Amino acid sequence: MATLSRMALGHALSLSGTGLVAGTLFFAASLTPTLVPRTYMTQGVLAGCCFAVGYGAGVAARWLWRYLEIPELRAGARSVANALLAVICLGVAITFLWRSAGWQNSIRAVMGMPPVDSAHPLKVSAIALATFVVLLVAARIFAALVRFAVGWLRGFVPRRIANVAGFAIAAFLVWSIGSNTLVPAVFRALDSSYSKLDQLIEPERPQPTADGKTGSPASLVKWEELGRAGREFIAEGPGAAEIGAFTGRPAREPIRVYVGLGAASDARARAKLALAELERVGGFDRSALVVITPTGTGWVDPASMDALEYLQQGDVASVAVQYSYLSSPLSLLAQPEYGAETARALFQEIYGRWTTLPKDKRPKLYLHGLSLGAMNSERSAGLFEILGDPIDGALWSGPPFESRVWRSVTDARDPTTPEWLPVFRDSRLVRFMNQSGPAVPPDKPWGPLRVVYLQYASDPIVFFSYRDAYRQPDWMKAPRGPDVSPELGWYPVVTMLQLGLDMAVATTTPIGHGHVYAPQDYVEAWFAVLGAQDWSSADIARLKQHLAEKAAARSGGGGG
Repeated sequence: MATLSRMALGHALSLSGTGLVAGTLFFAASLTPTLVPRTYMTQGVLAGCCFAVGYGAGVAARWLWRYLEIPELRAGARSVANALLAVICLGVAITFLWRSAGWQNSIRAVMGMPPVDSAHPLKVSAIALATFVVLLVAARIFAALVRFAVGWLRGFVPRRIANVAGFAIAAFLVWSIGSNTLVPAVFRALDSSYSKLDQLIEPERPQPTADGKTGSPASLVKWEELGRAGREFIAEGPGAAEIGAFTGRPAREPIRVYVGLGAASDARARAKLALAELERVGGFDRSALVVITPTGTGWVDPASMDALEYLQQGDVASVAVQYSYLSSPLSLLAQPEYGAETARALFQEIYGRWTTLPKDKRPKLYLHGLSLGAMNSERSAGLFEILGDPIDGALWSGPPFESRVWRSVTDARDPTTPEWLPVFRDSRLVRFMNQSGPAVPPDKPWGPLRVVYLQYASDPIVFFSYRDAYRQPDWMKAPRGPDVSPELGWYPVVTMLQLGLDMAVATTTPIGHGHVYAPQDYVEAWFAVLGAQDWSSADIARLKQHLAEKAAARSGGGGG
């Protein structure tokens, strides 16, 4: 025990003073608010990571100072300066810890959440210290590997070449082990775990018996092959009786088609199966047909689909194909091309059949996706492919920051409009909406093709960017979004790390904020895309209230 204490003390005394100063400042900055409220656990891990990054930056800066042989303070003056900096940094850290509860409450207030009494500064500090120690040990193991490689190479090459080559060899070994062994093993384990969860048959969702339902005995897709998300999608939508009882008008039974990963061997085969099932149940005989790209797990947001089916009086068919078992962030890391491949295959099958139908008798064709599904849905339709016979529109909600079409449209916005609710050209083709409604008056004329992006200013999956490490993002500038803290500020590197954590917890916000999209906002968005004319403003308000109550009562839930 005494030996371990001496080792710990030795390592503590070996820490860089400059690194500790920079690390403390990074630690303090990490306590400021961003887009999503944090628990003390997530705040502690974030603070520890930021401290480690700041410490590394301080060590690098100190090394560069010496390498460039810049004059240094004398020993006495350096001691005084270090003591003064230590006191200042400690004061900054304590002040920021004291203010952290207020900062978190500034986010909670704009999201309608109750305030917290404390941000648990002692727990945050303890978790941050543990996180920093783990990262420091990993860094020192890497440094030891570099020294070993350099020492071995110095017997063959000059010192400076050995230093560069030794670092490169160590970095390659670590990257190779991580990317070829560790990371694939983790993803295989996660994929297996999610796969087993996906295969569980929920007793509360019995197999449908009606021939027109996917998964029924008459269906081309077996009930057990739909997967957990697919069974939820098929079983939980509103029926004709429920829609008719609400609207007081005759309604049709909505058509939902879904094909799970286990239904066929590859993306193209699953897409062909989806087309065959859609034709079997009469999907092309409806007035509207929606090609859905689900989230990473295969989940389709019920808030969106319920809104669509009520607005269409049930006269709508929708079709989706699963492409992964993993959540959207993991699927984006492990299989970035696979979702796009599946979305593309499904669109080609559906669009190819749709274009063979008489224009006056075929349904209107729309695209839809949430989160990773929105990004992959964007990629599913080629511009030159549909120019001769365009689709009717698209609704993409919560598009990830890497969505190319979204990014190009946002960057080309009217410079007088904010990034979180932009106006693109004359708004005849693309419009943006949030919980406050559209960026332009809803009665402004549309063109023949209607594209709507539904996004919240507090959604980090939409507004994260690697460039946040070195420049303040436009969405932080005034005026800010309705659910963004007025206390939020920009700090180099730290803000990017904060938003990275925000992405991981973006679905923990109340509905209508973050990455949790509300049914009443989907009503507005679908109303704009569909151009529905037979709903009065009073009926729309009543539908919003009905779907909000239904969402609040719905237990469980998916997510992407």
